[in-house]
Amino acid sequence: MMTLVPALAAGLIVAGVIGIIVGSRPAEVSVAAPTRRRQRVARLSMSTRTRNLLLIGIAAGIVVALATGWLLAIVVVPLAVAGLPVLLSGSDAALQIARLEAMEEWTRALSGVLTSGVGLEQALIATLRSTPEAIKPEVSRLVSRLRARWTTEDALRAFADELDDATGDLIAASLILGARRRGPGLATVLESLAESVASDVRARRQIEADRAKPRATARWVTIITIGVLVVLAFTGDYVAPYKTPVGQAILAVFLAAYVGVLVWMRRMSAGAPLPRFIGQRVRVEAAR
Repeated sequence: MMTLVPALAAGLIVAGVIGIIVGSRPAEVSVAAPTRRRQRVARLSMSTRTRNLLLIGIAAGIVVALATGWLLAIVVVPLAVAGLPVLLSGSDAALQIARLEAMEEWTRALSGVLTSGVGLEQALIATLRSTPEAIKPEVSRLVSRLRARWTTEDALRAFADELDDATGDLIAASLILGARRRGPGLATVLESLAESVASDVRARRQIEADRAKPRATARWVTIITIGVLVVLAFTGDYVAPYKTPVGQAILAVFLAAYVGVLVWMRRMSAGAPLPRFIGQRVRVEAAR
């Protein structure tokens, strides 16, 4: 019982450091749109995969604690099994690039439809069938709003909010100006905009390839480190000092520092999104 209390305290140190790092992230300004709220709740809720990994980690931690005498494993192993895949996995840049490619393809298709002489609203509705899957839900709701007699500008502003991307703002702003002026040059503007987005996609792919290299290095270093710790845990005298209460506390500090470095590396490699300039969130921030 005397060794259990320091071990649990050391484990709480690890969990506390992780909580401080995650909690220090800046909070986003809440937006009243129900779609945004559902997306935020979905991100914060624990996925089924993470829940299963946590249960597996708890069982593995109990086994390791009984086999080695390291009571700290009851806390550390579940956190490692559930948390390391998140920290060492790739960022969501691939999804963002796919959405950018979809915006570029949709903008180019819209430009082609406009060259046939139809109006903007009819062109937006006509592109629904050929819209890429990455942004098809957003385009579907845009078309539904237009069919429900929303004004074109309001529908496009809601469309920009749902895309939640600076490039989406640029596309929506071009369409809003086209809806106001009703000039013949919108197709040319959209074609040039599609070329610009394609260049942005190529640049982002190169950046993501460069960012993947340190993530791969960290992944292999972590795997090797875990393997060494597992081997040493069963070798006896070499790691015997870490079985003491003081040793468990010191080990918890070392592990917490390592996790902090992984979190820091992931945040550095994630990059900051470009600021948006239209939409409800921008209006809320400008009013503060």
